[in-house]
Amino acid sequence: MELLNNKQPVSSRLFILSGLLLLSAGLIFGLTGMLQYLIPGFLKTHLSFEKIRPLHVSSVVFWIIFAAIGSVTNYVQQHTGRAVYSRLLMKIQWFLFSITTILILISYCIGVFGGREYWEFPPLLALPIIIGWILFIFNFIKSVATFRNQPVYVWMWLTGVVFFLFTFLESYLWVFPYFRNNIVNDMTIQWKSYGSMVGAWNMLIYGCSIFLMEKISGDNKYGHSNIAFALYFTGLFNLMFNWGHHIYTLPSHHFIQYISYTVSMTELVILGRILWKWKSSLSEAKKHFHYIAFRFLVAADWWVFLTLLLAIMMSIPGVNVYTHGTHVTVAHTMGATIGINSFLLLAFAFDILHVNCLGAVPYTKYFSRAFWITNLSLFVFWISLILAGVEKARWLMSANRIPFSSMMLQIRPLFYILFISGFILASALLIIIYPLIKRQFECYFSMMSNTTVSSEAEI
Repeated sequence: MELLNNKQPVSSRLFILSGLLLLSAGLIFGLTGMLQYLIPGFLKTHLSFEKIRPLHVSSVVFWIIFAAIGSVTNYVQQHTGRAVYSRLLMKIQWFLFSITTILILISYCIGVFGGREYWEFPPLLALPIIIGWILFIFNFIKSVATFRNQPVYVWMWLTGVVFFLFTFLESYLWVFPYFRNNIVNDMTIQWKSYGSMVGAWNMLIYGCSIFLMEKISGDNKYGHSNIAFALYFTGLFNLMFNWGHHIYTLPSHHFIQYISYTVSMTELVILGRILWKWKSSLSEAKKHFHYIAFRFLVAADWWVFLTLLLAIMMSIPGVNVYTHGTHVTVAHTMGATIGINSFLLLAFAFDILHVNCLGAVPYTKYFSRAFWITNLSLFVFWISLILAGVEKARWLMSANRIPFSSMMLQIRPLFYILFISGFILASALLIIIYPLIKRQFECYFSMMSNTTVSSEAEI
């Protein structure tokens, strides 16, 4: 295999750039959906809420998938010191994923559905994703070459790529009548597969975060430490069994609920570790805070803390009865998706895309301000969702329940706060990622221009 040349553009950048574009689209679709909460009938003729919701969800989910693939592939190359086993396979995978994602978004726009939850598109469009992911697994294993004496992040990557394919296939068991015809089994498998799938891509992302932290600090001892592998196995344990707290409201076997509750509480180990290491991470922040990628790592650390607190509360059966299906669940999802996953992925994006064929990306003078505004507006957004969820839970459990429309009018002020904070959040994020996207396109067209000039000179 050819040696890795950092000055040479690698295919992993295509995945990260595509992910950033999908993140931008997801932010716009999300704001449109919130407007439809405030203005009934807004865009109902062309882009009604039943279209906007999957457009938003799929854009964000594929942002996570694209960016995670690009980050893992790039860091594998940095770890091994060699180019990826096959760039051709990477390009084929990127082509399959890109075309499929475009077709999925188009199908939503024209009202063609046929799937479930995260995957509301026609099931046939899942086939290219499966093929592309199998290519990813093959390319990853061949690129790593050997798994002997590997640091924890390599094992996290391997776990993530294998379990994502397993859970993705599992989420499509409903296409078979044997599973589809029993509603309890159908819903159990669906919620189980989605919960585990999130754990799978978390493995990819958290593995990259450990690699990046070692890269910034210059200390590679943590990746081989006992505590790192202990946390890895805790995460693996949660990935395989933590899904049970999603099905408290289903008439399933009680032992499944007891096991899932116990597993959910193991997250306290991770929470304790965060608290224990927080003092040292603050000292590290003072040392590296000028480094943009590290800022996002520190911000994600805060959001891991906040999201875990909420997740642990939601995992208690007595609390879950009230919060399930309310905006509290949405708050948990937003905290994890934006505050943890997206911030970590942005850290990787800045680390990988910062230097390219045109040199370092010239960040705007507004970056630092936008970074703090992003975190503050996300916190307001998160708190507003929790308060809206509490109000809805009180309404659901009320003995003298008022009409649903009356309840929605009562919490309408919270929706205004949600929209304003969401608009500020989306605007700040777009300000942050715009220079990265702009420079990648400039780099691409510069390369194309140089290639054309060289061809003409040869002629």
